[in-house]
Amino acid sequence: MTMVVLKVENVSKQYRLGLVGTGTLSHDLNRWWHHIRGKEDPYLSVGEANDRSASGSSEYQWALRNINMEVKEGEVLGIIGRNGAGKSTLLKVLSRVTVPTTGMVKAKGRISSLLEVGTGFHPELTGRENIFLNGAILGMRKHEITRKLDEIIDFSGVERYIDTPVKRYSSGMYVRLAFAVAAHLEPEILIVDEVLAVGDAEFQKRCIGKMKEVSGQGRTVLFVSHNMTAVRNLCTRGLLLKHGEVQLAAGINDIVEEYLRYDPSDYGTDDRSVVPENWERPLGQKYTRFTRVQILTDGEKAVNTLLFMQALKVRVTFENTARITGCRFQVRIASFGGQQITRSISLLDTDQLYDFDPGTHRFDVEIQPNLMPGRYCFFIYVGNAEGTVFYDAIFNFGEFTVSPKAITGKHELGKSFNTLVQVPGKWTINS
Repeated sequence: MTMVVLKVENVSKQYRLGLVGTGTLSHDLNRWWHHIRGKEDPYLSVGEANDRSASGSSEYQWALRNINMEVKEGEVLGIIGRNGAGKSTLLKVLSRVTVPTTGMVKAKGRISSLLEVGTGFHPELTGRENIFLNGAILGMRKHEITRKLDEIIDFSGVERYIDTPVKRYSSGMYVRLAFAVAAHLEPEILIVDEVLAVGDAEFQKRCIGKMKEVSGQGRTVLFVSHNMTAVRNLCTRGLLLKHGEVQLAAGINDIVEEYLRYDPSDYGTDDRSVVPENWERPLGQKYTRFTRVQILTDGEKAVNTLLFMQALKVRVTFENTARITGCRFQVRIASFGGQQITRSISLLDTDQLYDFDPGTHRFDVEIQPNLMPGRYCFFIYVGNAEGTVFYDAIFNFGEFTVSPKAITGKHELGKSFNTLVQVPGKWTINS
């Protein structure tokens, strides 16, 4: 039976909003007075949930609320959630950087954490000296660190600068050395926050490989990232946080799908076909607003599932409040994780720009994107001929699925165009 090496029981963390040190003495005295009388902290009942989108009346906020989990030896646990969900706070509690307001954390073995760029490094010390400093903090003896020194330096890729003070390192060099130290000093539990995003693609790939190697040696890894591809490749199980609470604990594929699923409460609308008002739009004149995105089959039927290798028609409806001239449209298809794959541009296919009077208009574009089975969404733009001004744009919208079931027939693959695959489109624009 696999041993549990990390156990979190009813952990909550409460913070007081506002300036630190302003008006807190009376609160501290009040807490102390309740404590010596054996009574509950009076401020635990007035804290509000960690929801950044809603205004509150309390000056106390729960960054975490009633977190329970167990992590077994050799397991790789992914912790995901939107910004402000409480991921970094949870890792700080697990790393003993901060203490929980309520609850308990039980861990077996050494914990090595990489929470922020340069955490645990002294800027005036060299890279070599910081390796020994970090090892000492982890409780390792000098001969243990010396045995691993060459391996750490080689993995980090900063050998030329290892005897230079780290204050002169770039953020990427910081992360390279910090991760190399954290992963090679043999902790029983390795905790890695989003900091790997600072490194380049080659180094991120090496880090993922190293974390797999670490878990294969029976050690435990906790990994936080917004890169869902990395999370899927590395983790076996996941924890989804929302507003400081556990929304779901399950297998990593279920966790990622739940994280990426459209949530109407996040956008203030219960209709997927209507663009939410509070979506961020690029700079430019706000005369145009996309209102509906549909995927149509040959029979003009709206669908959200396509067969493998099936062509599709995208129908987009939009409204103008003023006359706009010289417009072009662009439709991009992206994976459900946000990685853009294909694009079609009206100007390249029709060699025309379009003018629109105030009112409701629409355009259709028929494309053969040749997508692999999976889940996808759209990025849609309308702007000027040069592509320097967008009148409106929507992102990660109009989700659909490509089924593994294929259709017959031959299809021409799109040709490479910059970083995307440019696919020809048949445009019908009602101007």
